[in-house]
Amino acid sequence: MTAEAQAFIVFSAGMLLLMGIGLNMAFALVLTGAGMAWVLDFWDTQLLAQNLVAGVDSFPLLAVPFFILAGELMNSGGISRRIIDMAQAWVGHIRGGLGFVAIGAAVLMASMSGSALADTAALATILLPMMKRQGYPMHTSAGLIASGGIIAPIIPPSMPFVIYGVTTNTSISSLFLSGIVPGIIMGIGLIIAWKLQLRDMDLPHGEKLPLTERLHATRKAFWALLMPLIIIGGMKTGIFTPTEAAVVAAFYALFVALIIHREMKLIEIHEVLVRAAKTTAVVMFLCAGAQVASYMITLADLPTVLTGWLGPLVESPRVLMAVMMITLVLIGTALDLTPTILIFAPVMLPIAVKAGIDPVYFGLMFVLNGAIGLITPPVGTVLNVVAGVGRLSMHQVIKGVNPFLVTYLIILTAFVLFPQIVTAPVAWMR
Repeated sequence: MTAEAQAFIVFSAGMLLLMGIGLNMAFALVLTGAGMAWVLDFWDTQLLAQNLVAGVDSFPLLAVPFFILAGELMNSGGISRRIIDMAQAWVGHIRGGLGFVAIGAAVLMASMSGSALADTAALATILLPMMKRQGYPMHTSAGLIASGGIIAPIIPPSMPFVIYGVTTNTSISSLFLSGIVPGIIMGIGLIIAWKLQLRDMDLPHGEKLPLTERLHATRKAFWALLMPLIIIGGMKTGIFTPTEAAVVAAFYALFVALIIHREMKLIEIHEVLVRAAKTTAVVMFLCAGAQVASYMITLADLPTVLTGWLGPLVESPRVLMAVMMITLVLIGTALDLTPTILIFAPVMLPIAVKAGIDPVYFGLMFVLNGAIGLITPPVGTVLNVVAGVGRLSMHQVIKGVNPFLVTYLIILTAFVLFPQIVTAPVAWMR
């Protein structure tokens, strides 16, 4: 058996074993990388340390902590709540209106934070108690909120797009542009799915608010609505880069929370910074560990091995995309979005490019598939967030999310069959 074959066995079997015993993903990546270095006769502790540092030594990755901080400031400073209040003022009176509020708020909040966990936590904390009081089925409501939360990785600014762009050397600005139309389509898909679910629910109509109260709620959300315009407009006009946009988003959220809304005191900033730092540490340690494994994967030439397996499909890009998407759906049931990007994106992208698939389109599809994995059991980190906030069992949340999961899989299939849905708007916006 060749050293390369041994390295592949160490990587695949090692990851499965270490994940199976519940070891932290970052440690699992470091240990499997070290094991591959051993069988490749490339063992060098200094080299391992250098790769750990190289995994986080990237200027574009500075966007990660600032987008995380922006999300925390949005939730603490009243920005998220004002978005939800505005959506409720306009559509809350419709039968099942809180569901439409959840979808609208999810789309709007996705254009500000880029974090599925932060958006889901905010939506669940505010809307689930309201839905419970009005007699909504809690499992379906929880499933809808979880499904709405994963729009955040798709609509810019998206933290997973930043990580994908850094990992694969793909234009982050182009990735951001590619997510606008698919994110809106995801929202429309949820609206259709929610309407179908409403047929089996006995929910009353709410009271329609006067136009003056609706406009008042919209005015209160003005500063929140201005945030995505500043971020996307600044990047589109070239005023600042995606990394700088993250800094702008964080400082804008801080300014609005402290000066405009005045819902956060200076003493509370410390707690917000600590929460953002803890989340950032987890993400960046994953990036560091993945760099060790990625370096050894490159040394073992595993992408070439995978290319050999998928070689016959290179002549048929759509079939190749379908096979890759099915593979990623299965991977998403066991891996979170960030490690999926860090481990598999550098391996799969060269094969896609060789088949003539647009790298930005492939990046969008990769991240979309990984985002769907966030609501796919048994791991499903977003499902865990909703279950924890709503004090529901995981079984209830999984039952409620299934109709919306099917909707997303249909959308994913449509994007595979008709890539122009993604590529044409990007070409126009460029």
